[in-house]
Amino acid sequence: MTRAYIGLGSNLDEPAEQLRSALLALDGISATRLAAASALYTSDSLLPGQPRYTNAVAAIDTELAPLQLLDALQAIENGQGRVRKERWGPRTLDLDVLLFGDQVIDLPRLKVPHYHMHARPFVLYPLAELVPADFHLADGRSLAQLLQDCPFVGLERL
Repeated sequence: MTRAYIGLGSNLDEPAEQLRSALLALDGISATRLAAASALYTSDSLLPGQPRYTNAVAAIDTELAPLQLLDALQAIENGQGRVRKERWGPRTLDLDVLLFGDQVIDLPRLKVPHYHMHARPFVLYPLAELVPADFHLADGRSLAQLLQDCPFVGLERL
């Protein structure tokens, strides 16, 4: 089993409920179990004019390969009404593979560690709830340093 961390986000159609449903769906993925989930957080959208986002991070243990997991996550997104009109548009559900064990992955469909997580407090602070204080990403970066460089600004813990 590989421990993976999944970022969850939603800003449409009752976002907190979308995330709760997604957590149940994560636990239902074949050869995968939900190990833990962070609290929910709200934050402003990265783009002006969009509703606030609700975010969380889940820890899962999986026997799936990284791209198999990505396919399963996208199936959950689609099942919860995700429509991909624009890259940064509002969404019912966004599921991102943040970390996959100790692997660094650089594929056209999947980059792990997630390429923007270092600049996203709505990812880093929920992740910090699930890992030890001395946690390091597979690429060697310290989560403590990333948190220091990305302050808890604009976040509200629910």
